[in-house]
Amino acid sequence: MAGLLEHIETPLLLRNLRREQLHLLSAELRQHLLTSVSSTGGHLSANLGTVELTVALHYVFNTPEDRLVWDVGHQAYAHKILTGRRERMPTLRQTGGLSGFPSRAESAYDAFGVGHSSTSISAALGMALAAQQKGIPRKVVAIIGDGALTAGMAYEALNNAGVSACNLLVILNDNDMSISPPVGALNHYLAQLMAGRFYATARDLGREALKKAPPLFEIARWMEQRAKQELSRDTLFEKLGFEYTGPIDGHDLDVLIPHLERLSRAAGPQFLHVVTQKGKGYALAEKDPVAYHGPGKFDPKVGLVPSAKPSAATFTQIFGDWLCDMATHDPRLVAITPAMREGSGMVAFSQRFPSRYHDVGIAEQHAVTLAAGMACDGLKPVVAIYSTFLQRAYDQLIHDVALQNLPVVFALDRAGVVGADGATHAGMYDIAFTRCIPNMSVICPADENECRQLLTTAYQQNHPVTVRYPRGAGVGRPVAMALEPLPWGKAEICRPGRKLALLAFGPLLYEALKVAQALDLTVVNMRWVKPLDVAMVREMAQTHQGLVTLEEGSKMGGAGSAVLEALQAMSLTTPVLCLGMDDVFIEHGDPASLMKQIGLTAAGIQQALLARWPALAQPEQSTVVPLKKAS
Repeated sequence: MAGLLEHIETPLLLRNLRREQLHLLSAELRQHLLTSVSSTGGHLSANLGTVELTVALHYVFNTPEDRLVWDVGHQAYAHKILTGRRERMPTLRQTGGLSGFPSRAESAYDAFGVGHSSTSISAALGMALAAQQKGIPRKVVAIIGDGALTAGMAYEALNNAGVSACNLLVILNDNDMSISPPVGALNHYLAQLMAGRFYATARDLGREALKKAPPLFEIARWMEQRAKQELSRDTLFEKLGFEYTGPIDGHDLDVLIPHLERLSRAAGPQFLHVVTQKGKGYALAEKDPVAYHGPGKFDPKVGLVPSAKPSAATFTQIFGDWLCDMATHDPRLVAITPAMREGSGMVAFSQRFPSRYHDVGIAEQHAVTLAAGMACDGLKPVVAIYSTFLQRAYDQLIHDVALQNLPVVFALDRAGVVGADGATHAGMYDIAFTRCIPNMSVICPADENECRQLLTTAYQQNHPVTVRYPRGAGVGRPVAMALEPLPWGKAEICRPGRKLALLAFGPLLYEALKVAQALDLTVVNMRWVKPLDVAMVREMAQTHQGLVTLEEGSKMGGAGSAVLEALQAMSLTTPVLCLGMDDVFIEHGDPASLMKQIGLTAAGIQQALLARWPALAQPEQSTVVPLKKAS
C-alpha cells in the first residue's frame, strides 16, 4: 500500500492533508531520512530531531512565499524531501547531487544559503524588513539551534530585531546539543526554562498516565502550558523585545501546529522555544547523537561499526596526540576549540587536561581573542579550528593576536578540499588571508611526521603561527614521537632533476614526486609560505628553465603569489606556473574526484606542465636521477 510521503511533491500537497494524517507522514519521513542518510552519509541526528517541526512549518506557512531560514542547515533534510527533492536524496553530498545544506541555487524553498552557524536571524530579519518596506504581507521564520545561539552574531540580530517591529518569528530548536556536548551559561539558562531532557521525560511520563482519562489529559495539557508561561515570564528574549512562547514539545504536532498558527497571525517579533530530541526515532542516534551527527554510510539495522584501522594516521589524530604530548611537556599549554572537540581530535586532551581545555561554543571570534588574552599573561594557547571557521574571526586574528604579536598557534584542520560539505567548508582561503598579516607565519606540512614536527616548531615561536593540514590520512610515513622541531623557514630539495623545479606546499609534495619521476624534474618541499625560503626560490629560479608552484588553496594571493612576489623583488624573470584552486567555489563531492577535477592529481599536474612546456615530452639521452627519499 502506497504511503503518504511519495505523493508529497510540494508543501501545497502537504497542506491538503488532514491534521491526523500528519502523524503518519512524519513517521514515513523519519524512516525515509534514516534510509537515505545511511546509504549516502550525511547529517543524521539533527535531521531526525526536526521532522515534526518541519512538517508543521510547511503545513502552517505558505512556503515558498513565506520564508523559512534554516540555521547551519544540518537539520534541513526533511525540508528538502518535502520540497520536491525526495527522489534526489540518493545523490546527497555527491558530485553533481544535492547539497548537504540549503542552497538558493537548488530550490526556491531554500530562502537562504547556509553552511556556517548563527546567521539565520540576521538573514531572516533582512527579509522581514524587505517585506515590510515593499508592503508585502510575508511571514519570515528563522529556525536556530541552541548550539548556534551561543554565537555573538545571533544576539546582534536579536538586539536589532527586537526594536524593528517587523513580522519575524524566531524558533529556538532546543535539543540540548550542538555537534559536541553543550557548553556555557546559555545552556544552563535554557535548562531553567524547562528545556532539555527533564522536561521531555516528565512530559512523556505524565502523558502516558493521563491518556487513559482523556478529559484529564486535556486539562493537564492546558495547565502545563499555563505553568510554562508563568515560569518563563521576563525571559532574556522578552527583554530583547520579543513576545516569548514556550517551551513546547517539538515532537507533538497537536501542540506545534496551534502555536504556529497563532504566531503566524501575530504582529511584531515573536520567539518560539521548542524542545526536541536529537536522533529522535532511531534508538542508536538517541543514545549517541554525537556519533550520529554526521556519519558515513552504515546499515541502520546494525548501526555504526568501528572502521578498519587505516593504513595511515589522520592529520587530526596526529594533532591530537601532539597536543597531549606537548601539554605533558609544557604546563603553560592551553587548548581552545569553538565547539569542535571531536572534529579537531581533542577528546583525549579534554579528558586528560580538563582544566586546560576550553570549549567556547560556536564562537570563533571569542575563541581567538580569548587566546590573545591568555597569551598576554604568559600561557601558550593552541587554537584548534577548521580553516573555514577561522574566516569568521579574521578581525580578531589581525587586531587582537597579530597586531600585538602574541604567541598563539592556530592548528588549521580541513585545509584545502573537504569533499561532501562543499563550498561553505572548503579550506581554500587561509593561505591568502593569513600570509598578508604582519607578524603571522604560515606553515604547510607535507605528511603526518612533518605535521608533528612543524607543530612543535610553531609552538616554540614567540609570535602567531598557523599550521594548515588537510582532512583525512597522510601517506603512511612513520611518525617520530619526540617533540623535535624543524629548522625555521627552510625548504628541502627532495629530488634533484632538470629543466623545471616543482615547489610543493603541503601534501601535494607526493603528487609532485610522481610527476618528477616521470619527467625527471626537481622537487622542493617548501613547507613555509611565510617566511618563504627566498634563498631556495632564488637557487631554483637560477638553475631551472621554469618553476611550478603547487598548493591546495586559492591561487589568488596564495603560495604561488608569494613566489612571484619574491622573484619580482629579486628582479628574476624565470617563468612560473601556479597550480592550485581557481577563482571559483569548490562544490561538494568525493575528495578524490574533486582533486582530479581541479587538476591537482599527478596526471592533472603532468598535463598542465606539458601544456605549458611541450618539450618536456621529448625523451632525453641521459639517465634519470634516482628518487631521493624525503627526510
